[in-house]
Amino acid sequence: QLQASGGGSVQAGGSLRLSCTAAGSARGFNVMGWFRRVPGKSRELVAAITRGGTPSYARSAKGRFTISIDISKYTMYLQMNSLKLEDTAVYYCNAERRTGNGESVDYWGQGTQVAVSS
Repeated sequence: QLQASGGGSVQAGGSLRLSCTAAGSARGFNVMGWFRRVPGKSRELVAAITRGGTPSYARSAKGRFTISIDISKYTMYLQMNSLKLEDTAVYYCNAERRTGNGESVDYWGQGTQVAVSS
């Protein structure tokens, strides 16, 4: 339902752009977001964006990352600039869809590895 792409290896200070495209019922999302996980640590929300385009960021991402959405393509982007070693993680995209009875359904993309080196 979610297809993520765009990870890779980059030197500190470099940039990467992640993409996540929703298909099927995931296209009915209310909010999409990017999470990341480092081995041995809990999953961290990096940034999120509403269907209407309102973004929010974790403190670690503010000023360096930009989340955006192209609703016509059902695709969310995460532009990551000034990457740091500590940004190294597996990044997962998420979409949350609220059903008519008020429940939430979560969709997850496959992880994409981001590796930042010195």
